[in-house]
Amino acid sequence: MHSFSELLTEFELFFGRHSFPKNPASLYEPCSYLLNMGGKRVRPVLCLMSHELFATLNENAWNTATAIELFHNFTLMHDDLMDDAPLRRGFQTIHEKYGHSTAILSGDVMSIFAYEHLNKINTTYIHTVIELFNATAIQICEGQQLDMDFEKRPFVTMDEYMEMITLKTSVLLATSLRLGAVLGGATSGCCEVLYNFGKTLGIAFQLKDDYLDAFGISAETGKQLGGDILSNKKTYLSAKAYEVANNQERIELNDLLNRTDEGKLKDTLAFFQKLNIQSLLQQEIEKYTLQAYELLEKVPVVSRNKVHLHAVADMLLKRDK
Repeated sequence: MHSFSELLTEFELFFGRHSFPKNPASLYEPCSYLLNMGGKRVRPVLCLMSHELFATLNENAWNTATAIELFHNFTLMHDDLMDDAPLRRGFQTIHEKYGHSTAILSGDVMSIFAYEHLNKINTTYIHTVIELFNATAIQICEGQQLDMDFEKRPFVTMDEYMEMITLKTSVLLATSLRLGAVLGGATSGCCEVLYNFGKTLGIAFQLKDDYLDAFGISAETGKQLGGDILSNKKTYLSAKAYEVANNQERIELNDLLNRTDEGKLKDTLAFFQKLNIQSLLQQEIEKYTLQAYELLEKVPVVSRNKVHLHAVADMLLKRDK
């Protein structure tokens, strides 16, 4: 079994063989620009790690991992555009650097190249892979739409928020693990446990993102500090604050979220601190982290083969960026 860093190195070599056409440069240069920003490559490597639990890595696994990474970056390109985010991984976002129309079209073509790699798969599991990939793509779109719908509402409930982040973020992590297992010939039971592990890990991962957006360090995260608050994105922080606040505090929270002045971020964070939301979020991250580890233990393979997956969970959930 290989570690995350070992498979990451191998994946970067394989992924580096993917190249976009040279022309029109105005379409393909933004794609290369985004991919060359780096990124953790967590999803494709999880696919490879899951596959290796059951079989030797092959071209089918590598192409599926590549499709996952291309699709993930396509969603980031459009997500940044819809959020009007200025930074991604410390660099200008595509729409900021190349314009909104280019961000739409370059994202579209990147998603098509993802399916080009799926088309290279030569296995009896091809229909299952395509079905899973498509179902996940639909769920991600549903999650993104909910995220945008929530921006028009003053508040969302915790249940609504958890549904949104499950669709938007965690299902791709979960499906990455499931696809690797499917291609490795794992039983449906094994695939299901790995999927649930990934889904729970993804929820904890997004909650950690919520925490870092508000309480992290911009130079380390590569993102604008408090970007979600400034753009009125619904996060665990606002949903939980609404849940625990009394009527007067809800009015105060609504006033804070509607502000556009320079003091909005500082005052909103102070309000969250007053309601102990930072601590409640840390507890929630810990809860889902423990659930993820428990699910990993239930994956029916020998424990020594799951050591590296456990290390990945540690890396994702104990990170500062």
